[in-house]
Amino acid sequence: MSLKDYMFTSESVSEGHPDKVSDRISDAVLDTYLEADPTSKVACETLVTTNRIVLAGEVRGPKQITHDTLEQVAREAVKDIGYEQDGFHWQKSAFDCYLHEQSADIAMGVEEGQGAFEEEGAGDQGIMFGFATNETDALMPAPIQFSHEILKSMAKSRKSGAEPMLEPDAKSQVTLEYKDGKPVRATTVVVSTQHKEGVDQKDLREIVRRHVEGVLPEGWMPPEDEFYVNPTGQFIIGGPDGDAGLTGRKIIVDTYGGAAPHGGGAFSGKDPSKVDRSAAYAARYLAKNVVAAGLAERCTIQLSYAIGVAKPLSVYVNTDGTGRAKEAKIAQALRDLVNLSPRGIREHLQLARPIYARTAAYGHFGRTPDADGGFSWERTDLVDELKKLL
Repeated sequence: MSLKDYMFTSESVSEGHPDKVSDRISDAVLDTYLEADPTSKVACETLVTTNRIVLAGEVRGPKQITHDTLEQVAREAVKDIGYEQDGFHWQKSAFDCYLHEQSADIAMGVEEGQGAFEEEGAGDQGIMFGFATNETDALMPAPIQFSHEILKSMAKSRKSGAEPMLEPDAKSQVTLEYKDGKPVRATTVVVSTQHKEGVDQKDLREIVRRHVEGVLPEGWMPPEDEFYVNPTGQFIIGGPDGDAGLTGRKIIVDTYGGAAPHGGGAFSGKDPSKVDRSAAYAARYLAKNVVAAGLAERCTIQLSYAIGVAKPLSVYVNTDGTGRAKEAKIAQALRDLVNLSPRGIREHLQLARPIYARTAAYGHFGRTPDADGGFSWERTDLVDELKKLL
């Protein structure tokens, strides 16, 4: 077997997974602040458990956003996901809010002209990675893309009423075989989905099969004994009633399914002054444009920052031996094309808008840019300039 022949696995979780419920609420809170004031600063963490929702963190924004406002936002998010269960109900769950004012020291460091440097600085130190590969049309790794699409398809049918026996909590996992570095078939698919009581597991298997077959390329279904649906036997108690959820616990699901490095910082609940989010989006944007321009088949980009400092400390490009231009030359071109300061990223990608609740499930990358500017980091508008390097 060559070094390019291997199997690789990625997983996804549905919008009803307890951690994703937390991410959705945190991002809904962020959107509420940004809609009222695009300069709001938000770092919102959410805990969900049996019939309880708890918010905590730091904010700086309009005073008219009250405890009651945030409670309504959280409940509407849970309602949209579809939780009306005895153990977790959008109307009946207790709600607690411990959000407080942002630290004055942090505020001074990130505001233009207030810190040790004149220009607006990064909201924290850290390293962020972006990645793209030409193995799918979305320029994403195939295992994570298929894992997301299976759960999105199931959620769409559940919400439309076409699959009334499905409940919100679900997980998927796809293992693909690669030949000469390209995916050729699925060797294993695992789907665990919450369901109503009384569902026959054989019927559930066939429901899930339709969604898996609808996502995988023709002929890619694994052998029957490698297609697992609810391996524990049943999945009735789920969501926050079955397991507590926290914001930011699914960072590999949110990004590239483990096919690329991750800087460690979560996205949800953070406004775009925080480079954990905005610079990770920028790194994906740059990597995707490099691959879309034909400069490489695969591209990993790392950006690094220091709190209070505007410029990135480093811009690293790795094309994994597939590049058609020198990596240093690509890195310099990217620096020339995009201002990679926190403010530059925010303005270039138009991030100071209420566009984040939609990112909370099924991955932040590999999505189609929306007409209102959502998923702007998936645009390929640098391609023409980058092709000049060929």
